[in-house]
Amino acid sequence: MALGPYASFIVTSYALVAAVVLILIVWIAIDHRRVRARLHEMESSGVARRSGRGAADLT
Repeated sequence: MALGPYASFIVTSYALVAAVVLILIVWIAIDHRRVRARLHEMESSGVARRSGRGAADLT
């Protein structure tokens, strides 16, 4: 496959985009774990989520 005189630019661009996407996936996975741990910590200390209650419980 011949990419012409811009081959280095094209390959570098794709590599950078792939790296950024990979970094974002890792960041989201780490944040997801952190938030789940925080929610578990809060629930074990007695804090309840309002979204877990039905509409009748709010009145």
